[in-house]
Amino acid sequence: MRNNRKHRAVFEAPSYWQSYSDMMAALLLIFILMIAITLAIYKQKQTDLENAEISLNATRSELEMSQEELLASMDALEKAYAQATMTEQELAAAYREIDEAQAELRATKSELEDIVGIRTDIIRELQTRFNNSTMQVDPQTGSIAFSSDVLFRYNSSVLTENSKNTLKEIIPMYLGVLLQDNFRPYIAEIIIEGHTDTDGGYQSNMTLSFNRANAVANFCLDADNGLTETQIEQLQGLMTVNGRSYTQPVYQINSTEVDMAASRRVEIKFRLKEDEMINKITEVLNQESIAGESSEQEN
Repeated sequence: MRNNRKHRAVFEAPSYWQSYSDMMAALLLIFILMIAITLAIYKQKQTDLENAEISLNATRSELEMSQEELLASMDALEKAYAQATMTEQELAAAYREIDEAQAELRATKSELEDIVGIRTDIIRELQTRFNNSTMQVDPQTGSIAFSSDVLFRYNSSVLTENSKNTLKEIIPMYLGVLLQDNFRPYIAEIIIEGHTDTDGGYQSNMTLSFNRANAVANFCLDADNGLTETQIEQLQGLMTVNGRSYTQPVYQINSTEVDMAASRRVEIKFRLKEDEMINKITEVLNQESIAGESSEQEN
């Protein structure tokens, strides 16, 4: 009985080795779990780090692009500023040109008025000189015209004796005005011009018209016919002789029919030095007038 009880007690003694192995297994399991968790955390951190690096690279690229855009914008701004500066300079230059053009226009208008005044003064002086003469001075041009029938015989270019007396009276009066000191500096040319009627051929009439004008010119240059030697010398530097044939006939009043007697003539006229400028100024003024009307229509 005692032996059985003793035997049972032996078998019922605690087994420490089994408990220790269980504990070791549990610890190993915990260690494995910790390693697994650590690996999982590491992998997650690595993934996050890669994503962060990708995001950082993208941000860096965007930043570089933004920097390039900023540089491009700054360059465009500098160009725009430079262009604006140039535009201001060009505008200032344009204003200066306008001011200069206006000043030149005012001076030109003043000069034109003076020139027109000179022509008016010459014509007025000529009309005064010929006030008691049968010779008429053209009020627009200041020219005078001799009938060829008075100066020459038919189809001739030789001055008649009676015509010489007429010329001795008229020539010194007319040329004396043009060659006086206050007018001569403005005279560019004194023109003696022959004209014929429309009968006959152009060439024969051209020869006749020139020869008649030349006969009058030679008469003017003769010191026995009223001009002084000084006036003759001045006239030589200014005189031009032209033959116009029948290119400028005179028509009867209110008719298209040629006035044959009036067409046969020798004219003496003058041209001012500034006539060309007057024509140019007139063109400019006409253009400005047209431009002004266009501007008003646009407004």
